Amino acid sequence: MLEAIDIYKSYPNVAVLKGVSLKIDKGEIVSIVGASGAGKSTLLQILGTLDSPDAGTVTINGVDLSKVNSKSLSEFRNKYLGFIFQFHNLLPEFTALENVCIPGYLGKRNPAEVEKKAKYLMDYLGISHRLNHKPAEMSGGEQQRAAIARALVNDPLIIFADEPTGNLDSHNAEEMHKLFFQLRKEFNQTFVIVTHNEKLASEADRKLEMVDGKLA
Repeated sequence: MLEAIDIYKSYPNVAVLKGVSLKIDKGEIVSIVGASGAGKSTLLQILGTLDSPDAGTVTINGVDLSKVNSKSLSEFRNKYLGFIFQFHNLLPEFTALENVCIPGYLGKRNPAEVEKKAKYLMDYLGISHRLNHKPAEMSGGEQQRAAIARALVNDPLIIFADEPTGNLDSHNAEEMHKLFFQLRKEFNQTFVIVTHNEKLASEADRKLEMVDGKLA
C-alpha cells in the first residue's frame, strides 16, 4: 500500500530525516513513536504528501508521488488520503455534517452521495445527534469523531493520524484506540499513527521508533 525509500529532509541548520525507508501493507495499523524532535511528524507529513522530501521516494498504491505535479498531487491527496490531527481542525463556522462533507465536495462528488456517506459515518461513530451542531457546541471526543468521519468520507486508501488522542482525556483516548481497530475490522482501513500514547502505540500491528531522524 505504501513504500518509502531513503527519505531525507532538512531545514536550515537541521537534518530532520536521515534516510528513512519503510513499507506498510493494506489494512495494517502502524504506530510511529520517538522523542520530540526525532522526526515523527515530519515523516508523517511527507508520507501524506503534505510536505516533500529533499531526496527519496514515496509510493502509494503503485503511484510514485515524486512524479506527480502539484495539482494532481492535491487531487490524489483529497481522493485517496485521510488525515486526523490532534486539534481536530474543524471549521468553526460550519456544522459537523458540513465539516465531514468538505473532502467529498472538494472532490466534486455528487453532493447527495457525499451527505449520505457522511450521515452513515456519523451514525456509525455515534455522533448522529450532532449533525447540525457547530464544533463549539460539541465535546472534544465528539469533535475528534467528526474529524475521523471527515477523514473517512472519501474512502481513503490510508489514514494518517498525528497525535490523534493527544488532546483527549484518558476515557476518550481509550475509546479512540478501540475505534481505530473497529474501523480496520469494518473497512479494512490502513492507519499510520504518530503518537506519544504508549498504549495505543503498543496495540498497533507494528511499532516503529524514530531516533535522531532514523528508524531504530
